[in-house]
Amino acid sequence: MIVRQTNLSFEFFPPRSPQIAQQLRETYRLLAKLKPGYFSVTYGAGGTTRENTFETVLEIQRETGIDAAPHLSCIGSTRAEIQGLLQSYREQGIRRIVALRGDMPSGMHAMGDFRYANELVAFIRETSGNFFHIEVAAYPEVHPQATSYRADLLNFKRKVAAGANGAITQYFYNADSYFYFVEDCRRHGIEVPIVPGIMPITNYSQLARFSDMCGAEIPRWMRKRLEGFGDDLPAIRAFGIDVVTHLCEQLIEGGAPGLHFYTMNRAEPTLTICQNLGLAKA
Repeated sequence: MIVRQTNLSFEFFPPRSPQIAQQLRETYRLLAKLKPGYFSVTYGAGGTTRENTFETVLEIQRETGIDAAPHLSCIGSTRAEIQGLLQSYREQGIRRIVALRGDMPSGMHAMGDFRYANELVAFIRETSGNFFHIEVAAYPEVHPQATSYRADLLNFKRKVAAGANGAITQYFYNADSYFYFVEDCRRHGIEVPIVPGIMPITNYSQLARFSDMCGAEIPRWMRKRLEGFGDDLPAIRAFGIDVVTHLCEQLIEGGAPGLHFYTMNRAEPTLTICQNLGLAKA
């Protein structure tokens, strides 16, 4: 068990029904007890959950007193739309932004005024100065649309040069991929904190689908073990807790500046892992 101060943050997606909204409230209230640095709320492809994201961010920050950071993606958005949204967040006292390129939703063909996340970061700095703390995405195992590892690394460097304060990685299950990536970033003059993204394992078919889409590797030995459990969800969850706890131990011991959990709006897996790490009372 690791008992030390570790910076935590937790990601949610905006609810689309009253039932999911209530589940999210229960989740963020439980996770608020771990005193995270902030919560973040995702933003659908092409801004498809813009209003839900805005309302969810305001609710979480109001109810918990903990900073809430909206994801802001630029695909399909105009400069005027982004500027209006930034102004609304400023007026509501939101000081953190997770700035992303985002995905093009099905049926949309216009890219909007921004092509890449570095352009969005530069625009936020241009229009808002240093009001916002900006996090961007990083990919230890390479973005699935990148032409090469080097191209992806240089793209990350452009986002930082544009004014990002820090980065959150895509999730991964091989600690070495994170450590090698951070070392390479430092060699290229990228000095911002790079916080590993952590995905608890509760459902193998869902995890495999997510991983295929985002380029995150599930190591072969893990796939075989998870496939061997079949439909035994309790066994999958117990195995997942052990694997992810061990991963987090490696990351903390190796000097990671924090842990960012992709909660899927569920408190229990994340709470259990944090308890195993000595970061929360059982």
